[in-house]
Amino acid sequence: MGNLPSPRVQPTRCFQNVGIDFASPFMVKKSRRRNARTYKAYVCVFVCLAIKAIHLVVVTELSTSAFLAALDRFVSRRGLCTFIVIDCGTNFIGARR
Repeated sequence: MGNLPSPRVQPTRCFQNVGIDFASPFMVKKSRRRNARTYKAYVCVFVCLAIKAIHLVVVTELSTSAFLAALDRFVSRRGLCTFIVIDCGTNFIGARR
């Protein structure tokens, strides 16, 4: 087994070091009525690197502004992160700028 990065093995508070990714689209109804309109929704998954706790945020689109809003909701609930690991998605690259 290879060496793990230091944020994965150092004891820190929960969600100090985070990995972020999006889950595939889900069809969500606007209300419980019979002919309610459905639309696509995505789940932004925040994973704590130290203890593997998760925080889920529902997002309506895969844009940079939607990701920044999800990150804002996460930070207001869990506090600021010191280390964030993401993949090379276009919404993440736009948010980095």
